[in-house]
Amino acid sequence: MSVVTEAPDRRRSRPAPGAPARSVPEPLWRRRDRRWALVFLAPQMLGLLVFLVGPLGFAIVLSFMKWDGLGDATWVGLDNFRAQLTDPYFGRAVWNTVKIGLITVPGGLVVALLLALALHGVRGRTAYRVIYFLPVVTSSVAVSVIWQMILGSGTDGILNGTVHDLFGITLPNWLEDPTWVVPAIAAVTVWSSLGLNVVIFLAGLATIPTSLLEAAKIDGAGPWQTLRSVILPMLSPTVFFTVVVSVISSFQAFDLIYVLVNPDHNEGAQTIVYKVYQQGFREFHFGLSSAAALILLLLTLIVTAVQFKAQKRFVHYES
Repeated sequence: MSVVTEAPDRRRSRPAPGAPARSVPEPLWRRRDRRWALVFLAPQMLGLLVFLVGPLGFAIVLSFMKWDGLGDATWVGLDNFRAQLTDPYFGRAVWNTVKIGLITVPGGLVVALLLALALHGVRGRTAYRVIYFLPVVTSSVAVSVIWQMILGSGTDGILNGTVHDLFGITLPNWLEDPTWVVPAIAAVTVWSSLGLNVVIFLAGLATIPTSLLEAAKIDGAGPWQTLRSVILPMLSPTVFFTVVVSVISSFQAFDLIYVLVNPDHNEGAQTIVYKVYQQGFREFHFGLSSAAALILLLLTLIVTAVQFKAQKRFVHYES
């Protein structure tokens, strides 16, 4: 006697053509993990809403209004933006901001890359990292005060007094001459941010496979050819990251410049962030101040977008 069992009809389990697929119930552990993720992310998201999204929205609204912080606010439309863009002092502040970025970004990155190449593979490089990183963790006010003593005017400054005593040469007043104040600010900015860029480049150099360097050496490549054909292409994502961060940081520089130079008495040191502070918290023109802040935001977004567009040609990502 044989028992004949009916084979399962696989065609019944398939959804009919055009019919919606049956939804698979989500595992319990996944729903539980999602709830815990939301619990841990909630404080950060709340902070972003309160301290970033909220003030940004308030600044956007204020940029279209005239308000001194106490009386009634008046809607003025685009007048604040029109006033800023036609103000020659604000235009000079924009140009000073761009000049500081044009000097500090390439200058700082080249010096940091050369130092990182010199320190890579050297014994005791951890001690050098600490030495170069110390200015980064030092207060910008303390850095500004120290460099005030070094770059002081006349023979009162350490640099000018030493050069005058040794060689009889009179150097310019770095912090008071409108021609030299931007290079002086750029030099101090490069010095203070050098350690961070060196550490980032050292981390990038550590990711380059030694097999590529050995292959280049076997092929007879010299140091310059190895740098140009192997190291720089492999390091291009790190270079791109430091360029983006350095540009944004140079556009937002304020405290170091304010203590070092005192832009109140030197128009050559007035930047966009200084105009935001001056018009908002000294003259109480919050509409003009908000418009200046949004112009700075727009400028930063444009420059960053251009960098991301250009990186497709120069940045090599290892697949």
